[in-house]
Amino acid sequence: MPEENITEKADSEWWKTIFDEVYLTTDARSVLDEVITGQEVDFIEKALGLHKDWPILDLCGGQGRHSLELARRGFRDLTVLDYSRPLLLHGKKQAKREGLDVMFMQNDARNMCLTGQCFKIIIMIAGSFGYFSEDSENEELLHEVFRLLIPNGSFLLDLPDKKHVLNNFVPRSSHKANADIVVYRERSLRKNRVYTLEKVQSVSKGVIREAVYSIRLYSPEEIMAMLKSAGFGSIEINRTPFLHNGNNKEEDRGLMEKRMVVIAHKHP
Repeated sequence: MPEENITEKADSEWWKTIFDEVYLTTDARSVLDEVITGQEVDFIEKALGLHKDWPILDLCGGQGRHSLELARRGFRDLTVLDYSRPLLLHGKKQAKREGLDVMFMQNDARNMCLTGQCFKIIIMIAGSFGYFSEDSENEELLHEVFRLLIPNGSFLLDLPDKKHVLNNFVPRSSHKANADIVVYRERSLRKNRVYTLEKVQSVSKGVIREAVYSIRLYSPEEIMAMLKSAGFGSIEINRTPFLHNGNNKEEDRGLMEKRMVVIAHKHP
């Protein structure tokens, strides 16, 4: 499909509807992989020096896979905030099954309607930043994160590695999600955004989803400037912690393959 057709089909609010039970099937190799989640939480614990009683916000946390894992490890003050009701309900059911104490909340990350300075740690994992169509909206999210952190609080932001994406751009890919589902993706680059046309094909039911979504890519310099503008200081960037290509080195993982983790602090 020509690039202009993909971008013309893009809905600026695609993130409001795409994260549902179908997503948990198409992206199960990432978001339902317990080994990957455990490795990510290992990194988060070490990088932030987490204490068990610190209040932690898992922002855009979906079904709360990181918070659920933290709860299994004895962390006691965990909140998951996401816009997707299906994912939040999935997480609530899992927490109930395991007897884990995690709070799940639905809201827009740009205005979370929470009291300021209420979290010691805010994490945003698995490339959930850059979904909004305007840079000003993504900046608004960072200002909201800063407002919610207590003094000396920290923000861990996990982003696609822009340089890696540009140098290893894959315009087309497919993978088998399960015995019935095949996911086809066609991508185009335009003005620092990756547009993806996703077609989800069921052997038994036919096409069950066709949607276009887009993600803004940020360089280290761009994201550092945005964080500083929001008030953050002591910003660290690690471009190697998450190599997300599983056991099959030839399998395309899209924007999740290699990521850039940024840690920013709110000074008193």
